[in-house]
Amino acid sequence: MIRLLLMRHGETAWNGEGRLQGRLDIALSERGREQARALAPVVSSYAPGLVVASALRRTRETAEALGLRVDRADPHLDEAHLGRWEGTHSVQLREDSPQEYQEWRAGLLRPPGGESFEELTERVLEGITRAVRDAAADGHRSVLVVTHGGPVRALLQRVVGLDPALTVPAHPASLSILEVEERQVLTDRGACRLRLFNLAPTAPEAEPAD
Repeated sequence: MIRLLLMRHGETAWNGEGRLQGRLDIALSERGREQARALAPVVSSYAPGLVVASALRRTRETAEALGLRVDRADPHLDEAHLGRWEGTHSVQLREDSPQEYQEWRAGLLRPPGGESFEELTERVLEGITRAVRDAAADGHRSVLVVTHGGPVRALLQRVVGLDPALTVPAHPASLSILEVEERQVLTDRGACRLRLFNLAPTAPEAEPAD
């Protein structure tokens, strides 16, 4: 069994402003570094033997704030491509197109010019499968994947049936943990079990920014 630590990156300036980032390569803010440092004792208690991040700098900077070195960057774990929505304030989308916004958050709508939830899910599954196999091949029993809110929603929906329409999205610098049977396909029933969801020591009461 491999313990998969699935972490969303810490806050960026754009998260703080409520702007959608998607594939845009926005740096971590100082608040984001503080959030990651607050989670560091929990992550270190699991002693991840392999650390994989997306190819976007905010995930690498989150790992560094945890005091960890990224072993590999994988673009399969990048945030969803949001097309023409990238750079838009989410409050504006909620006001102008509330139904479209809710359908997107539920994984039911492709942003204009962007990536569908199904496309996101397939590439994230490929990246996570590789991370788990690499960890198992090297004899590690724990792997940390630092990624984004969209990939977290996509993976948990596919492997444990966690409906994104019925859950609070991943907070910045939050941790979810899966127990994975590495000899099985991740999407097989029972191959993944959810141990922990959306732990964020510094999470505010408000809904997390996209």
